Amino acid sequence: MSARILDGNQIASAIRQEVSAEAKALAASGLRPGLAVVLVGHNPASEIYVRGKVKSSEEVGLYSEKHTPPENATTEQLLALVNDLNRRDEIDGILVQLPLPPQVDSKRVLLAVDPAKDVDGFHPMNVGYLSTQRPGLVPCTPNGVMEILRRSGIEVAAKEAVVIGRSDIVGKPMAMLLLNANATVTVCHSKTHDLPAVCRRADILVAAIGRAGMITRDFVKLGATVIDVGMNKITDRAEFDRYFKGNEKREAAFAKNGSTLVGDVDPAVVEVASALTPVPGGVGPLTIAMLMSNTVRAAKLRRGAAVAV
Repeated sequence: MSARILDGNQIASAIRQEVSAEAKALAASGLRPGLAVVLVGHNPASEIYVRGKVKSSEEVGLYSEKHTPPENATTEQLLALVNDLNRRDEIDGILVQLPLPPQVDSKRVLLAVDPAKDVDGFHPMNVGYLSTQRPGLVPCTPNGVMEILRRSGIEVAAKEAVVIGRSDIVGKPMAMLLLNANATVTVCHSKTHDLPAVCRRADILVAAIGRAGMITRDFVKLGATVIDVGMNKITDRAEFDRYFKGNEKREAAFAKNGSTLVGDVDPAVVEVASALTPVPGGVGPLTIAMLMSNTVRAAKLRRGAAVAV
């Protein structure tokens, strides 16, 4: 068998179109949802992410602005900026791009964001809303995974789901969303005994550990759905050959760039899974699409508009 490839670009495009229609409808009633992104210093990866977020905001009709405090900004300066954005009614979403420089107390800054504007879904209040199934803002990546499953017609209720990774950003909220959707959920981590055996129980396996190709065929039950949240850059030729030898498209890109991306899942899993998200082009595009969706959701929730839970 060969897995069905779940096209994240296609699903993200559909979500962006829906968000754009919602944004237009809100604008017609005099409300244009607004997103403020805070980018401290000059982290090249962060700059690329932020550029994508601002561009996507404009494409779907959201108001967006970027704040770029210097690399040496203090915790107090960032708290002042966040508090100013909290007060501004035309800003519905605030996103503080991580990582912040080492001299900044990241937890204090993130905690200062108004939970009603916390489009990343990281604030403890939104975490609490998620765990108690109240309307709130949900972290973008796990929320995007749920959209992939839903829009691909993959049943979650009564299925056994295994999440590999327990981060506050992906693993824990992913487990909560699957549990809320009536899956039986196991969360695995570095101390899990016999990880492959636990993973082989999964009807839905979500890998979010940040280790290139760690999840091999031995971890996957025949016919499982495998969601690969990982995005790892590889530059070593031997490692490239292990995953992509003979793949002409990848060979050409590797020769040109000297690197390629691989997920946490070995591409050979395609031979045992029934469905698989690719890297790139799987979960990644959904993260920004769900950020746009969260900004519109925040605009509605803040004003008491009807929003589906």
